[in-house]
Amino acid sequence: MSASSRTAGAPLAAPKARVFRTDIQALRAVAIGLVVLNHLWPTRLTGGYVGVDVFFVISGFLITGHLVGEMRRTGGVRLGAFYARRIRRLLPAALLVLAVSLLLLVVFLPYPRWERGAWEVAASAGYVENWFLASMSVNYSALNDAASVVQHYWSLSVEEQFYILWPLLLLAALTVSRRTGRSSTRRGAGVRTARALFAVVASVGVLSFAASVVYTIVAPPQAYFATFTRGWEFAVGGAIALSASRIRLGRAAADIVSLLGFALIVFSAVVYDHSTPFPGYAALVPVLGTAAVILAGERHAALWHSRATALRPVQWVGGISYSLYLWHWPLIVVAPFVIGGEATTLSKLAVLAIALVLATLTKRYVEDAGQTWGYWRGSPRFAFGLMVTGMLIVAALVAGVLASYSARVEADVPPDDLVASTCEGPSALAPGAECDDPFGAADYSVMTKKNEYFHTPAECGEFLPILTYGDLKTTHECDFSRGVQDPTRVWLVGDSHAQQWQGAVFDIAEKNGWIVYTSYYGGCPVADVEFTGFRSEWGAADVERCREWSRDLVETVVEDDPDLVITAMASRLQLVDDGSDRPQIDQMSQGLSAYWARWTDAGIKVLAIADPPFNGEVRSPDCVLLNADKPQSCARPRAVAHPADPIVAAGAAAGSASISVLDLTDRFCDATSCYAVVGGIPVYYDADHLNLEYVRLLGPEVDAAAERLLTESG
Repeated sequence: MSASSRTAGAPLAAPKARVFRTDIQALRAVAIGLVVLNHLWPTRLTGGYVGVDVFFVISGFLITGHLVGEMRRTGGVRLGAFYARRIRRLLPAALLVLAVSLLLLVVFLPYPRWERGAWEVAASAGYVENWFLASMSVNYSALNDAASVVQHYWSLSVEEQFYILWPLLLLAALTVSRRTGRSSTRRGAGVRTARALFAVVASVGVLSFAASVVYTIVAPPQAYFATFTRGWEFAVGGAIALSASRIRLGRAAADIVSLLGFALIVFSAVVYDHSTPFPGYAALVPVLGTAAVILAGERHAALWHSRATALRPVQWVGGISYSLYLWHWPLIVVAPFVIGGEATTLSKLAVLAIALVLATLTKRYVEDAGQTWGYWRGSPRFAFGLMVTGMLIVAALVAGVLASYSARVEADVPPDDLVASTCEGPSALAPGAECDDPFGAADYSVMTKKNEYFHTPAECGEFLPILTYGDLKTTHECDFSRGVQDPTRVWLVGDSHAQQWQGAVFDIAEKNGWIVYTSYYGGCPVADVEFTGFRSEWGAADVERCREWSRDLVETVVEDDPDLVITAMASRLQLVDDGSDRPQIDQMSQGLSAYWARWTDAGIKVLAIADPPFNGEVRSPDCVLLNADKPQSCARPRAVAHPADPIVAAGAAAGSASISVLDLTDRFCDATSCYAVVGGIPVYYDADHLNLEYVRLLGPEVDAAAERLLTESG
């Protein structure tokens, strides 16, 4: 026994025999059921994601109980053996599914998704997927990326990090306890050590819960994935393992507590949705519900719920829950591409059936077999060696996919010139156009680098040292003037819905010799409003930074005194609340008018581009990809896809010759419907943004509007 892995001294108490608990297996079944149903039918079981929290509490309870049991028996913990058991238990199935997921990615998904997917496979193999997703959630553009085939590995990453740190914390508590006090009795030493262990678990729980509450308010997207916002859930399970023997519930009380626990879990799964601030306070409901079920079952093997939870089908689902969790998500992501259409109820049931079969086979031939394989049971070193080997194999596969991706994108650069022929792209909806099939089959459906709305030419150089906020840099100078004296100077400002127009603006600047300054803040409006978030509430720090940028931008533009400001934004999705209870559109349009007036009062012209019709809000972002030959099926009613726009309302109320609103709705919609393919060209790049090619084909209309404004009011 090494000094680093065991601490000598009297054991805590007599070890308690480990007994298989059907209630915990049933909790696993409930947890995986909630997660899978939420992923298959997210609008039906909106809070099913709380199943992950159930798993976290169970893990905290079982692992703490195991570690403390070993301390009782031996006076310490063999860390190498503990980690080796975790490797044998978890890695074979996890690495298998990662490898298969990578294969599915390459075979079925369009190659522009290979890069992001491959990096997430690598992050998942290293059990840091949660931090990868947390870092991506800071990047607004990444919010529009399609879900990867291994995105669900974030929770497995959190668990693995718990398995690494938890025994170290408990061993540290054990060591400190024995070094800071001596007792003449075995019982006294055990009591002191038990208190030390509970103090550590309680401290982690309290600190982590406080961090979870605060971080969920300050930075909600990152808080969801962060390890330190979830640690308290494991600690709750650990606290039960340490204290349950001291809590005595009678049979009737245990029945009531357990049923209440299941009710809390189901309640949160049904009532919560994507807008619920999570984890934070909200996670208390499923966590305490899980804790109640575990606590109630500590002294009573059979309770009221056992008639249902001990049934063989329930226990079977609980037994395959780990493998089912691994398999279900990549199948859900890939299914639409396999069947060549959007998922239907029948296809979702087929996915569920296939996932159950694969999970059953994986449980038997990989999970169970992996734990009993003699080669790596003999020594922890063999287990660690095979773990490294497996990770290296996955890394090699990832490297191969990234190399293939790089080879495919080398030629994908936007063309220098782009001129629409009759009936191509938006010209198919131009006045007087007589096109046989303006909404027919798409010329292409895969979005590549040629279609990236955020493509920025070399003329823009590096970010300017202005309008920067910590790590957020917002502003470029793009010089197309070619040395012309007194060139027209233009600012293009707003969120990413302004950025999506830069392809057209840069073409105009190239033709006319403009200098263009761009300043973007994803999701943030350039309007004098009490902004609170984009689609959902933002954290306080992000809200304040957005408001600060918006105020600073307005003043910077006034000081720079350009000829023209072009502005656009997703103002229908930006949340504002001035406490007046006025409609959002009224608050936003008034706030837009206020900032536009600041510019026009300074002699600056303002061209506001109305927001295009919704895409991801009204159809699957993959609709065209799955229906390239019949994109009419992606059409949506105009009233649904294109609700009232605050930019248009602000323009109508402006009454100034220096302000013009360019509304290009009729290049996306006819009188009744809005389309995802027009004139053979896909309209959208992703769920939120326009295809660069489509935008550039609209360039002449943007140019004409800017020219009229500069000439007529100049």
